[in-house]
Amino acid sequence: MSQPGDQLNKVEMVGYFDSLAPTRDSWIKRNWYYHQQIARTLAFFVPANSSVLEIGSGTGELLNGLKPRRGLGIDISPAMTDIAQRKYPHLEFRIEDVEALQTEEKFDYIVLSDVMGFLNDVQRSFENLHRVCHSSTRILITHFHFLWEPILHGAEQMGWKAKQPLVNWLTPADLANLLDLAGFELIRTTSRLLMPVHVPGLSPFCNRFLVNLPLLKHLGLVRVSVARPRNAKREALSCSIVVPCRNEYGNIRSTVDRIPGVGRHTEIIFVEGNSTDGTRAEIERAIAENPNRDIKLIAQEGRGKGDAVRHGFEAATGDLLMILDGDLSVDPEELPKFHAAIAQGTADLVQGSRLVYPMQDEAMRFLNLLGNRFFSLAFTWLLDQRIKDTLCGTKVLLRTDYDKIAANRKYFSELDPFGDFDLIFGASKLNLKIVEIPVHYRARAYGATNISRFRHGLLLLRMAWRALWKIKFV
Repeated sequence: MSQPGDQLNKVEMVGYFDSLAPTRDSWIKRNWYYHQQIARTLAFFVPANSSVLEIGSGTGELLNGLKPRRGLGIDISPAMTDIAQRKYPHLEFRIEDVEALQTEEKFDYIVLSDVMGFLNDVQRSFENLHRVCHSSTRILITHFHFLWEPILHGAEQMGWKAKQPLVNWLTPADLANLLDLAGFELIRTTSRLLMPVHVPGLSPFCNRFLVNLPLLKHLGLVRVSVARPRNAKREALSCSIVVPCRNEYGNIRSTVDRIPGVGRHTEIIFVEGNSTDGTRAEIERAIAENPNRDIKLIAQEGRGKGDAVRHGFEAATGDLLMILDGDLSVDPEELPKFHAAIAQGTADLVQGSRLVYPMQDEAMRFLNLLGNRFFSLAFTWLLDQRIKDTLCGTKVLLRTDYDKIAANRKYFSELDPFGDFDLIFGASKLNLKIVEIPVHYRARAYGATNISRFRHGLLLLRMAWRALWKIKFV
């Protein structure tokens, strides 16, 4: 019989976990701070009342802590599974091996926490997960940083941690490669737990702040990775194009003429915001002159583009929701590219990037450009996804994803006057893959901007600061 520290075969691995089962909860209690932090981290990524499958569920503590609507835990250990089922009868636990997975039920989230080291064939395990994934499923994986191996081994020798057999040590690059081979793509990776034991005052400071800093983030004990099924192509999508417009009289006819047919059906929704230049009457004329096009007009009751977008999305009937600014600073002819990125499964949220192609003169003022550069760097660090242009008004996402963002909007507050941060923050919280498409940015041909650089800039800073505490320092 192999001993802890040696590689185990499958039968020996089951025996190891069965022997550990009677003391598993006592080890969790002894290392309560570590397990509390892991549960807290995963709960951020997994909304309560989701359907959750946990691979390697042990005695069920983590799965129960995620508060799933439907929770299934699988584990190779009969002893672990028996304890978990007795502790949490409202959840389901099965004896099953992910390397020979038979379950075919689809789940919103699949969690593999501290499991990667014990898998004999990681690639096959990942490939099997397609059986339990739908197109929007997210895979959450936690695994140890290899730099901590001697420290963890020392903790075992001191009796502070349960002894374990020889395990795999995967780098983030290893994990991304194995996911790619198995037909998944990595969305984001973040580090957690610079100090895995509780020292009052010091541990929260290390684990909320220091571990998120550019250099120290590479030293955290735990890497948390989020992945999704790759290239899950969707059926033909109908599209609703929401055009917020206030004092855009001179752009209305051009907007209608230039918007192409997009997807299975194209719906154009003008949200008119109490204009004083005859914009509303011009929209009504455009509707009358284009009886063969699906064009609607909504009178905005509130103020700001963000409010207009939300009203437009509520009235929309399409599968895909699009925003096109009424100033036509982004060419409507580029909208099919956004549709394709969603329909082909390349992205979940697509937004334009105005900072790739040369801009027309006066299209973006110098201070606005500096602000965009600042927010680009801040958001890339904040969201663990590359964001080049946070404030481009052209954004596209599925209605089903928008409904989830709207349901969780209060998590970040409703300060955003433009709706850009609202969608980006919400998408990040839901682990949506954000992709940018370069667009040509034009100078406004009619009217004046409704944006106040300094007043709205300060408001956007407040939102970014709030998100810092809600996403990074959570």
